Amino acid sequence: MSVLRRTTWLLVSIVLVCSGVSCGPSSTVKLSGIGATFPQPLYQQWFQEYSRAHPGVQINYQGTGSGQGIQAVIDKTADFGASDVAMKPEEMEKVSDGVLLLPMTAGSIVLAYHLDDVPELKLTRDAYVGIFLGKITQWDDPKIKAANPDAKLPSKKITVVVRGEASGTTGVFTKHLSTISEEFKKSPGEAKKVNWSKDFVQGNGNPGVVANLTQTANSIGYVEYAFGKEAEKDGKVHMAKLQNKAGEFVAATTESGKAALAAIALPENLIAWGPDPEGKVSYPIVTYTWIICYKNYKDAKKARLLRDVLTFGVTEGQKESEAKGYIPLPDEVVGKVKDAIKNIGPADKG
Repeated sequence: MSVLRRTTWLLVSIVLVCSGVSCGPSSTVKLSGIGATFPQPLYQQWFQEYSRAHPGVQINYQGTGSGQGIQAVIDKTADFGASDVAMKPEEMEKVSDGVLLLPMTAGSIVLAYHLDDVPELKLTRDAYVGIFLGKITQWDDPKIKAANPDAKLPSKKITVVVRGEASGTTGVFTKHLSTISEEFKKSPGEAKKVNWSKDFVQGNGNPGVVANLTQTANSIGYVEYAFGKEAEKDGKVHMAKLQNKAGEFVAATTESGKAALAAIALPENLIAWGPDPEGKVSYPIVTYTWIICYKNYKDAKKARLLRDVLTFGVTEGQKESEAKGYIPLPDEVVGKVKDAIKNIGPADKG
C-alpha cells in the first residue's frame, strides 16, 4: 500500500472510531467468514490491511471451500460466507434473514501441469475434456501431440489432480466442461463435488492441488490462476494455454480475463456466468466469486463494519487484485456492488 493510500485509510479510521465502527480494544468488533479458497489470498490481504488501519477490528477468514461457505450461511455459523458458485434459490430460501450475493473479484481457472522439459503446452478443447473424462491417459496422446508438435511430450501416464471437497472452483470448471462437451455433461456433470475417476488424485483446496502438482511429475490439475501463478515460481509447474470458443489458444492473463468478463452481462441480482465466453482473445474459464451476506444482522455494529469492509474491498481493494493474480472488477460492476452493499441491514441510525 502506498504512503498516500495508507495515510488516507488511517484518516478514515479516525472518523470511523468516532462513528462506532472501530472503538479501540475495549470494544472490539469481530467478523468471521468462511468459504472459497479461490479468493482467499486476496481476501486475507484486504482484511489484514483494513484491520491494521482500524484498531479494534478483527476479521477472521477461513478458506475451506465454497460448499462450506454456503452451508455456514445457511447454518448461521459465520458472519459471512464466500463461494465461487452462487447459492441456488432453494438454498437461499433456507436463510430466514435473507441473503445478498456480492461479486467481490474475479479470476481465471487454469490447468496447471508438471512436465519436465515442457515449459509451454497448448490444449485443445477435446484434449482437456478427454483428460478429465479419464479417456486421454498418456502425455504423448495424438490429441495432445497435434497441438504441440515440437514439445518433448513423454510417453508417461497423466496423473490428474482434482479437488476432493465441495468446491466452487470445481463447480465453475465442471460447468465449463459440461458446456463444451455433451459427454461430460452426462457424466460426471456439473457440480461443486463430482464423481471423478477413481484413478485421479484428490487435493484439498487450491493449495492442496498445487502441493500435489509440485510433488508429482507428469501431473495436471485445475486451480485458480493466483495459485497457478505462485506455483510457477518453483520452475516445476506451468500453466497451459487453452483453446477458446473462437478456436484460439489463450493464456490466462489480466487482459484475457477482462475480455471474458466483458462478454458477461451482470443482472440485477449480481449472479452471472460465462461458461464459454465469446471473443478471440477471451480466456475460456473465468468467473466472478461472491461474498454472501445476510440482509439483516441483529448486531448493528457488525452490519456497519461489514458494509465498510466490503466497500473498501470493492473500491480500494481492487487496486491489489491484479498483483495477486485476480481480475479487477469493471467500473460498472463496482457501482452495482456498492449500491447492493447499502442493503446490508440494519441501517446505520446514527
